[in-house]
Amino acid sequence: MSFLAQLWLPIVVSAVLVFVLSAVTHMMVPFRLSEWGHLKTQDAIQSSLRGAAPGLYVFPAPVDVKERGKPEAMQKLAEGPSGWLTLVHPGPMSWGRNLGLSLGMNLFVSFSVAYVATLTLGAAPLQMFPHERVVFRVVSTIGFLAYAVGPIYDAVWFWKPWKSLAMTAVDSLAYGLVMGVTFSMLWPR
Repeated sequence: MSFLAQLWLPIVVSAVLVFVLSAVTHMMVPFRLSEWGHLKTQDAIQSSLRGAAPGLYVFPAPVDVKERGKPEAMQKLAEGPSGWLTLVHPGPMSWGRNLGLSLGMNLFVSFSVAYVATLTLGAAPLQMFPHERVVFRVVSTIGFLAYAVGPIYDAVWFWKPWKSLAMTAVDSLAYGLVMGVTFSMLWPR
């Protein structure tokens, strides 16, 4: 953990910059507003789900896994609709909780990227590399992968629209570039 003593500043600064960039892209950039649709029957749906516990749900799905391959279950799937549903606690969203968790995740990603970059580049001063861009390349690549790869599984397995995944990839590229610039500017010299 000696890398932490040397790289605490780029870890914190990059996490905060990614946090701010994420807030801007998700709240102020118009193309993100088209990511979520609205159902015409949302009042009826909300009423039918009232009282269900927060959690992840799949529908249609028999309670017993052994029943999933039976003709009745297959017919329900064929008729549709089918999908995955996330229910949250009633009431307004807890912005403080969500923003705090987002910042915490960004700190974890920056910490992990710093760790991998130190393993890759060593803790040697920047002058020992062929040029200053090495830190930028390594950190921005790892940062991009850290933010971009996980959501791919949502598109593959849970039918998250590819357009939404493309928006996430663009965001992830921006986050990786911000991390690369930050680390290359603040890497120990």
